[in-house]
Amino acid sequence: MANTPQSKKRARQNERRQDVNKARRSRIRTYLRKVEEAIASGDQEAATTALRAAQPELMRGVTKGVVHKNTASRKMSRLASRVKALSI
Repeated sequence: MANTPQSKKRARQNERRQDVNKARRSRIRTYLRKVEEAIASGDQEAATTALRAAQPELMRGVTKGVVHKNTASRKMSRLASRVKALSI
Protein backbone atom coordinates (compact mmCIF):
# COMPACT_ATOMS: atom_id res chain seq x y z
CA MET A 1 0.00 0.00 0.00
CA ALA A 2 1.11 3.55 -0.71
CA ASN A 3 2.68 5.28 2.27
CA THR A 4 4.12 8.62 1.21
CA PRO A 5 1.94 11.49 -0.01
CA GLN A 6 3.55 11.25 -3.43
CA SER A 7 2.86 7.53 -3.78
CA LYS A 8 -0.75 8.06 -2.63
CA LYS A 9 -1.20 10.72 -5.30
CA ARG A 10 0.36 8.49 -7.95
CA ALA A 11 -2.03 5.70 -6.96
CA ARG A 12 -5.00 8.06 -7.43
CA GLN A 13 -3.68 9.23 -10.79
CA ASN A 14 -3.10 5.65 -11.94
CA GLU A 15 -6.70 4.74 -11.15
CA ARG A 16 -8.00 7.68 -13.20
CA ARG A 17 -5.70 6.90 -16.12
CA GLN A 18 -6.73 3.24 -15.98
CA ASP A 19 -10.36 4.25 -16.56
CA VAL A 20 -9.45 6.51 -19.49
CA ASN A 21 -7.21 3.88 -21.06
CA LYS A 22 -9.83 1.17 -20.60
CA ALA A 23 -12.45 3.31 -22.34
CA ARG A 24 -10.10 4.11 -25.21
CA ARG A 25 -9.09 0.44 -25.64
CA SER A 26 -12.76 -0.58 -25.65
CA ARG A 27 -13.55 2.08 -28.26
CA ILE A 28 -10.73 0.80 -30.49
CA ARG A 29 -11.95 -2.78 -30.17
CA THR A 30 -15.48 -1.66 -31.11
CA TYR A 31 -14.22 -0.04 -34.31
CA LEU A 32 -12.16 -3.12 -35.17
CA ARG A 33 -15.14 -5.38 -34.52
CA LYS A 34 -17.25 -3.32 -36.94
CA VAL A 35 -14.64 -3.90 -39.63
CA GLU A 36 -14.56 -7.63 -38.85
CA GLU A 37 -18.36 -7.85 -39.09
CA ALA A 38 -18.39 -6.00 -42.41
CA ILE A 39 -15.73 -8.35 -43.77
CA ALA A 40 -17.70 -11.37 -42.55
CA SER A 41 -20.84 -10.11 -44.29
CA GLY A 42 -18.90 -9.80 -47.54
CA ASP A 43 -19.88 -6.17 -48.13
CA GLN A 44 -16.75 -4.45 -49.43
CA GLU A 45 -18.29 -0.96 -49.36
CA ALA A 46 -19.23 -1.26 -45.68
CA ALA A 47 -15.88 -2.84 -44.85
CA THR A 48 -13.97 -0.02 -46.55
CA THR A 49 -16.02 2.61 -44.72
CA ALA A 50 -15.54 0.85 -41.38
CA LEU A 51 -11.80 0.52 -42.02
CA ARG A 52 -11.48 4.23 -42.77
CA ALA A 53 -13.31 5.01 -39.52
CA ALA A 54 -11.16 2.58 -37.51
CA GLN A 55 -7.78 3.80 -38.75
CA PRO A 56 -7.67 7.19 -36.99
CA GLU A 57 -9.06 5.68 -33.80
CA LEU A 58 -6.33 3.02 -33.79
CA MET A 59 -3.60 5.57 -34.47
CA ARG A 60 -4.97 7.80 -31.71
CA GLY A 61 -4.51 4.85 -29.37
CA VAL A 62 -0.86 4.77 -30.43
CA THR A 63 -0.31 8.45 -29.65
CA LYS A 64 -2.02 8.05 -26.29
CA GLY A 65 0.12 5.05 -25.40
CA VAL A 66 -2.69 2.50 -25.23
CA VAL A 67 -1.51 0.44 -28.21
CA HIS A 68 2.02 -0.13 -29.46
CA LYS A 69 2.83 1.39 -32.84
CA ASN A 70 3.77 -1.92 -34.44
CA THR A 71 0.63 -3.60 -33.11
CA ALA A 72 -1.57 -0.92 -34.63
CA SER A 73 0.28 -1.10 -37.95
CA ARG A 74 -0.02 -4.88 -38.02
CA LYS A 75 -3.76 -4.76 -37.33
CA MET A 76 -4.35 -2.11 -39.99
CA SER A 77 -2.29 -4.00 -42.56
CA ARG A 78 -4.08 -7.29 -41.97
CA LEU A 79 -7.52 -5.71 -42.03
CA ALA A 80 -6.72 -3.72 -45.18
CA SER A 81 -5.52 -6.82 -47.00
CA ARG A 82 -8.69 -8.70 -45.99
CA VAL A 83 -10.89 -5.84 -47.19
CA LYS A 84 -8.95 -5.70 -50.45
CA ALA A 85 -9.41 -9.46 -50.91
CA LEU A 86 -13.21 -8.98 -50.91
CA SER A 87 -13.04 -7.34 -54.33
CA ILE A 88 -11.37 -10.35 -55.93
